[in-house]
Amino acid sequence: MRGAVIHAPGDVRFEERANPAIQAPTDAVIRMSATCVCGSDLWDYRGINPVNGPTPMGHEYVGIVEAVGSDVTTVKPGQFVIGSFFASDNTCEICRAGFQTSCVHREFVGAGGAQAEYLRVPLADGTLVATPDLPSDDLLPSLLAASDVLGTGWFGAVAADVKPGATVAVVGDGAVGLLAVLAARELGAERIIAMSRHESRQKLATHFGATDIVTERGDEGVARVKELTGGLGAQSVIEAVGTQQSMLQAIRSARPGGAVGYVGVAHDVTLPGEELFYSHVRLLGGPAPVRRFLPDLIDRIERGAIDPGRVFDLELPLDQVAEGYRAMDERRAIKTLLRP
Repeated sequence: MRGAVIHAPGDVRFEERANPAIQAPTDAVIRMSATCVCGSDLWDYRGINPVNGPTPMGHEYVGIVEAVGSDVTTVKPGQFVIGSFFASDNTCEICRAGFQTSCVHREFVGAGGAQAEYLRVPLADGTLVATPDLPSDDLLPSLLAASDVLGTGWFGAVAADVKPGATVAVVGDGAVGLLAVLAARELGAERIIAMSRHESRQKLATHFGATDIVTERGDEGVARVKELTGGLGAQSVIEAVGTQQSMLQAIRSARPGGAVGYVGVAHDVTLPGEELFYSHVRLLGGPAPVRRFLPDLIDRIERGAIDPGRVFDLELPLDQVAEGYRAMDERRAIKTLLRP
């Protein structure tokens, strides 16, 4: 088969790779219907994460089951499935508590490189969720979003304890931040403050439910959120970037007793202990347990209640994956969808 491989920062190639095969009785192999480039892939592309030799890329996927191992019982060949970027057994004590991305048997599905024609998914019974029927082509972008960015934005909102009637601030206007706005709306937030400097992203945030746009960053952004909330700050704040500035901006935008859900992959983030101690702000985050939310999100998508696929503003053939990376790196695209 062919798939995306990163050789060095800025050097993504579409090249021949070995076909995936069943390696364990709990595996499945799927034929990709759609995949995409994630904002977190850009950490490697920009050289912020080390790139150690040729590495398959991609961890978001939807597709048709081609083969299953002898122990797989919940999915079968021919079904359309969606899965999380971490494989989980969905039965261990941690999974049952709703944190499947910390499953005691977890495996990173992205190690197989989902920006390809086929993908091996470990722990298929606990990882993959089949749709009732083969979905129509127009639903593919939204279902693909559920594999990561929608589930991650949703977890950010849940971790930030978004409640009906709440005021929510979202730090970050990438795909995850935008879909955190959608999640906050679906969870009943009355006021949603999206922090964005980019007009196209501001428009999409408004479409997803943002009631206010704040263009300032850092301390100026915090001051603007406080101004909009009577000097108190937001009850819930979702951090969707992963930098020192974004984390501090999120914490300082929350009111005492408020909560921050942080889902941006953290890079060199240090928390000021004394400031956090006196803030009375709660923190919860990490790699989103997408598997927890998939059945509900799939149902909402199929009913037409949500349209998360709108975050894909560039669609390319899979063999043009390198251009997909460039477009996102240069902020010409929010998120690139790739079709084999």
